[in-house]
Amino acid sequence: MNAPSIQPPLLWGDKRFHTWNYEMRDEFNNKVFKVMLDAGFTCPNRDGSIAKGGCTFCSARGSGDFAGSRRDDLVTQFNTIRDKQHLKWPTAQYIGYFQAYTNTYAPVEELREYFEEILKQPGVVGLSIATRPDCLPDDIVDYLAELNERTYLWVEMGLQTIHESTSTLINRAHDTQCYEEAVAKLRKRNIRVCTHIIYGLPQETHEMMLDTGRAVANMDVQGIKIHLLHLMRKTPMVKQYEAGLLRFLEQDEYIKLIVDTLEMLPPEMIVHRLTGDAPRDLLIGPMWSMNKWEVLNSIDRELRERDSWQGKYWRGA
Repeated sequence: MNAPSIQPPLLWGDKRFHTWNYEMRDEFNNKVFKVMLDAGFTCPNRDGSIAKGGCTFCSARGSGDFAGSRRDDLVTQFNTIRDKQHLKWPTAQYIGYFQAYTNTYAPVEELREYFEEILKQPGVVGLSIATRPDCLPDDIVDYLAELNERTYLWVEMGLQTIHESTSTLINRAHDTQCYEEAVAKLRKRNIRVCTHIIYGLPQETHEMMLDTGRAVANMDVQGIKIHLLHLMRKTPMVKQYEAGLLRFLEQDEYIKLIVDTLEMLPPEMIVHRLTGDAPRDLLIGPMWSMNKWEVLNSIDRELRERDSWQGKYWRGA
């Protein structure tokens, strides 16, 4: 690893990394939280148009396990999730987060109906749209560019890993080049991109995971979400686990991976998430992940003990 730059620790509020919360307070001078929605889409990796079965780690709810219920219309979902969050942050504003499945996998007219409905809700300051890199045809990118001109917009895409051997194991059904081309297409229209990666995927070594983090650091993306792999019941990955292809990361191992990655990221890159949640009744492991605040506090402590911060070893693309 390169020698550290000669500078004092960078701080974002009381944190040594560029948090989503810090960025939202800087942008909107207020607490802003995401309201997680399920618009009823599916995924080309499930319906057979690209592949079947979905990514092996993906739950039956398309990674939207904490989103609203698709049995409800979007406004009902929005109000239900918002009201729960308001118990903690009564004066907050909101980002409508289209989270479950692939949220650009529909005709643009349908997307327009859904997205505009949420933008009309009081207190909404923007949208975050989760999708796949192979679901961004030109007419949809044109509409996203239009949205980007009049609201605060993020497009979130799952890279997960840069390693094609892992991609095959997890049935991602797109390659890294496809991801890079989608990023370029969105950035050409000045649309913010948040890249999702997962640490703990089958047969990946410590260095393979850091290779993915390093690659994201050098992409033209404005945000990153780092997920710990959660093995959930009724996912295809259970069979891979039973076949011995998957080892759960230890908590200390994950914390060091996260801090190693933060040190490589450019300081301006916004960290949307450093760990994730899984429904307790579905989670097979690692069980230590249920102690989310302990994990986050341990990351803060590791940064302090190293006297480190996001971007300490960043040298540019």
